[in-house]
Amino acid sequence: MSVSDEQELQDQQPTKKDFMADVKDGLSAKQKWISSMYFYDAEGSMLFDRICELTEYYPTRTELQILNEHMDDIAAVTGPQAMVIEPGSGSSLKTRRLLAALREPAAYVPVEISREHLLDAVQGLRQDFPALPILPVCADFTSEFDIPEPETAEKRRVVYFPGSTIGNFDPADAVDLLKIMKKKVGREGGLIIGVDLRKDRVTLEKAYNDRDGITALFNLNLLHRINRELGGNFDVSNFSHRAEWNDEESRIEMHLVSEIEQDVTIGGDTFHFDKGEYILSECSYKFTFRAFEELAGKAGWTVKQVWTDNREWFSVQYLE
Repeated sequence: MSVSDEQELQDQQPTKKDFMADVKDGLSAKQKWISSMYFYDAEGSMLFDRICELTEYYPTRTELQILNEHMDDIAAVTGPQAMVIEPGSGSSLKTRRLLAALREPAAYVPVEISREHLLDAVQGLRQDFPALPILPVCADFTSEFDIPEPETAEKRRVVYFPGSTIGNFDPADAVDLLKIMKKKVGREGGLIIGVDLRKDRVTLEKAYNDRDGITALFNLNLLHRINRELGGNFDVSNFSHRAEWNDEESRIEMHLVSEIEQDVTIGGDTFHFDKGEYILSECSYKFTFRAFEELAGKAGWTVKQVWTDNREWFSVQYLE
C-alpha cells in the first residue's frame, strides 16, 4: 500500500473499545453471540477469500456465472456516469467485472471494515482502472458513514452488494441495512444485490463445513482475534466449528462450540461455558423470491429485475 492510498482513505473503522463492548455484550447474553463483522481482520479476510474458491462453497462461483451471462444487462440498468458504492467490498473480485462493463463510471467507493485488506484491494484496483476515481472508506457499513464526493458529479448512485451478505442479518436488521442503502443513493438511486436462495440441506451444510477445514479456521480466527486484540485467554483448541441448517428460520447457523466446561477472561470479565455450549457467530439466511421481495419492500425498495442460474441456487437482483 502506498502513502497516498492511506492519506486518501476515509478511516471510520470501529475502535478497540467498540470491539470490546460488543464482545462483552454478546458473551453476557443467554445465547452467547459475537457479531460476524468481527470475522474480517486481515487474517479473516484472507481466509474468506480462500473460502470463496472452495468446491463446496457454491455462492461465489454461481454468482460469477450469473454475472458473466448477464453483465451487459446489469451495466445497462446501472446506467452511465454512476457512482458505485460497495459495502463490505473485500477483495472487490466481482466488482472488477462490473466496473469494466460500465459506461463512464463516475467513481467507485469501496467500504470495508478491515483497513489493511481495503488498502491492498484499492492498490490493485487503481492499477487495473487508472482513470477511475476510487474513494475508499474504512467503516462498519451497518452504521452511518460518510460518502466521499468525487471530483466529477455522478448522474446517480448505485449500491453494489454482491455475495450473500444480506443473509447475514436477521430480518429486522436486514431491513434497517436496506434503509441505510436507500438513504445513501437517494430517490433516483439503485441497488444491485446478491441473494442466496433456499435449497436442500445437504448442499447448504456442505458449503459451510468444507472438507479442507477452511471455514473452521475462519470461524475460530474470531477467538484468536479476541486474544490478540482484546487480551482474551481463549484456549482455541477447546472450541470447534459447527455449521447446521435451521429449517424453521431458513438459515445456516455457524457455531463455536465449547468442547469442555471452561471459563474465559476478557478485559477483566469472566465468561463461563458449559460443555457443548456455543457462541452463535454467524447466521446466513436463504430466501425464496417472494420472501426477499417482501423484505426489500419493508425498506422501501422495489425489485425490478432478477437474474439467476438454471438451478435457481442464487440470484442477482436489481432494485429501485
